[in-house]
Amino acid sequence: MDIADFEDILRAGESSTVEFKRCGGNPEHDTYETICSFANHAGGAIFLGVKDDGTVLGVPEKSALSIERNIANVTGQPQSFSPTLFVETERFQYDGKTVIRIWVPPTSSVFRYKGQIWDRVADADRRIDGEMQITQMYIRKQNIFTEQHIYPGLSFEDLDSNLIARIRAMAESKTPDHPWGGMDDRTLLRSARLYARDYGSKTEGLTLAAGLLLGKDEVIADLLPAYKTDAVVRRDDLDRYDDRLIVRTNLIDAYEQLSAFMRKSLPDSFHAENGTAVSARDWIVRELVSNILVHREYSSPVPAQIIISDEGIETRNASRPVFEGEIDLDNFTPVPKNPVIADVFMQIGLAEELGSGVRNLMKYTKLYSGGEPRFHDGLVFTAFVPVRERDAEHENKVGRKSGEVADVAAISIEDAVKRLLSRHDEITIAQIAQLSGSDVRAVRRKVGRLVEKGYLVALGRTRNRRYMKAEETVSH
Repeated sequence: MDIADFEDILRAGESSTVEFKRCGGNPEHDTYETICSFANHAGGAIFLGVKDDGTVLGVPEKSALSIERNIANVTGQPQSFSPTLFVETERFQYDGKTVIRIWVPPTSSVFRYKGQIWDRVADADRRIDGEMQITQMYIRKQNIFTEQHIYPGLSFEDLDSNLIARIRAMAESKTPDHPWGGMDDRTLLRSARLYARDYGSKTEGLTLAAGLLLGKDEVIADLLPAYKTDAVVRRDDLDRYDDRLIVRTNLIDAYEQLSAFMRKSLPDSFHAENGTAVSARDWIVRELVSNILVHREYSSPVPAQIIISDEGIETRNASRPVFEGEIDLDNFTPVPKNPVIADVFMQIGLAEELGSGVRNLMKYTKLYSGGEPRFHDGLVFTAFVPVRERDAEHENKVGRKSGEVADVAAISIEDAVKRLLSRHDEITIAQIAQLSGSDVRAVRRKVGRLVEKGYLVALGRTRNRRYMKAEETVSH
């Protein structure tokens, strides 16, 4: 052990991969609990002869060899460790004191000590009893992505062909000459890795990701009976809710429905960015909705939640964490939970590269509320974005500086349409009504006339109808 490295470890203190332990003649039971938790997490190092605060006490030199033998014997006994575990020990001197380092390597197995599973949470060992927690650990240890599970019984007829056409058009809209544009449906699915082959079992077919992105609603319900996203607004009635939306449909429609629900429930805020009015609210909504759909552990029965209150927006979704605890945004390394779904969302313009969502949330939350978002990862990933209204003095300062539109209700329906189309390829009646402050029926009448005159084109069914600007517009 390099002494300089050891001193750095002492200064940094205990963590998810470092533990300090006092030790006399023999290791205590909690040493083996930590060995078990490290083996079940990401590996780590235990330093015997060091207090919790980093003070080096050392172990009795005459006992050092027996301590090392004891560790080897206990971790190699089936009645103690199941399965048995190989760890390395290293003895070194520091300030005239003997320290023993136990190195626990990362493994692909789930270990039990005395019949009990332990896991590492931040700098503490946690006993795992819940069935769901144990299942999640097995998934994590197997290093598999749930989205890539192949369903040989899932056929192309179980997918919505309109959705395939839609993602093809969305990809071409984002990237002219996108390769999906020249592909038939089956080739597109293979290209998007939604049709896969398991080279171990030699099975092939459509994956869970294909079902979630493009499957018919009844198919998704059969694949994942517990799948849903529950979005609520709690302002006036904290015990119940003021508004609610439960989504169980494919991820493409889910994105649109959840985004529309959040936008109508949150005040808008604009600032100037490269000479263009940009909605901070819309960016926040985009990143939160993308995150809750793309980075969810779909094997978990825990429903995803979006909770909007006067304090802010909180999202909750099942996760497969690499570590547990508050995310340090200064030292954040993003890890993909569903890389195939994430890539499809990037191709069709609903998300950006891995890690950009956190950066965007940091940027636009400061513009929107002056606060900072918070993130906590674990078996349930939580994100919180403060949206408390700013005081009038701050609002005026920010508005003058960034070009915010303070009185959004003062603009006409036509101006609202123009402004929204400058930021979005497709817009909805609800968006126009909120921005203009107009009655929904009045908006529908005006939008209908704009469609008749060829300024707008209507897309989709009545319930989810969207509008986009026609290629050639006429004066209105």
